Parts: sequence; C-alpha cells; structure tokens
Amino acid sequence: MFPAVFLDRDGVLIENRSDYIRDWSHVRIFPQALRALATLKAQSCKIIVVTNQSAVGRGLVSIDIVQEINNKLVKISDEMGGKIDKIYTCPHTPEDGCECRKPKPGLLLQAAQDLSIDLQRSWMIGDAWSDLLAGQAAGVQGVVLLKTGRGAEQLLQSQPENLADYFVFNDLSDAISSIRTLIV
Repeated sequence: MFPAVFLDRDGVLIENRSDYIRDWSHVRIFPQALRALATLKAQSCKIIVVTNQSAVGRGLVSIDIVQEINNKLVKISDEMGGKIDKIYTCPHTPEDGCECRKPKPGLLLQAAQDLSIDLQRSWMIGDAWSDLLAGQAAGVQGVVLLKTGRGAEQLLQSQPENLADYFVFNDLSDAISSIRTLIV
C-alpha cells in the first residue's frame, strides 16, 4: 500500500476560470506547482489529481477535451521533472447527486482501490472547502487549503461545521515543503 498526495486541478495546479477551462489555450499552469510536482516525485508516494469538471455535465466541453487537457498537464509535469500518476475526473453537475463529485470522497476512494493507496497515510490538497471535505470523508491523514485559486475567498467564508483540522499554505510549493516529511 502506498501513501498518496491528492491534488485538486483548477486552483492548485492551474489557474481557475469563472467561465471554465474548455480548451488547452485556457490553461495557465502555476510555475510553483510544477516545482512542487518535481519535489513530490522524490517521495515514495502516488500523486493523484482529483477534479470536478461540471463543464462536461453542463455541455460546455466534452470529456474527450478534458482528458486531452489532463494528458497535456501530465506530459508537461513529466517534462519538468515532476509526475502525476493518474487524474480522476467527475464530469457531473452538482445537481446530479453523484458519489464522485467533491465534497463526496468517490474519486479518492476509487483511486485508493485502483492504485493500492493507504488513505490513512495520504493527504488532500485543494483550494476549496469541498476538496478538504472530500479528503476528510475519505479518511486521509491531513487536508490542506491553498490560498491560490478560490482558497483565499474560501477563508473569508464560514468554515463548514463538519470540517476538522486543516493546514493553510500560500501555494502548492509551500505546502509540499512543509508536509513532505509527514508523507511516509
């Protein structure tokens, strides 16, 4: 069984867009995120991206385009010395009530089953309360909120009552620098 670091995509690895990322030309990768992925590669853990992509369910982009964007992100990470073991995507809208849309833990649980991940030794890093709630519901060791993406706005809102302890960092690089010794 392997520990893992679960990462949200939009707001953690790439910039969020209010009109959704519907094409590779919309992608702006955070440079510090690429450095963090390179740092994580040296750890003995799986690096898994778990991302809600309701634009698919809304008919704004096809799942094939989302997968193409994800594949290019993996390729660039590899070229820059990092790694992403796998990307799991929820294509549903919030109204669909699926089990894979964060804050539900479905994507993390599926990854754990597919890739022999020990959730109790794993971390979830995101830019929204829903990311942290998904990690907590999956039983990960720790959850991290980044101030990138929507994170700074989330901190101005009420914290969900059922959210336990969490860490806050400016960006992915800061988070990985701080928690990497805890990933065992």
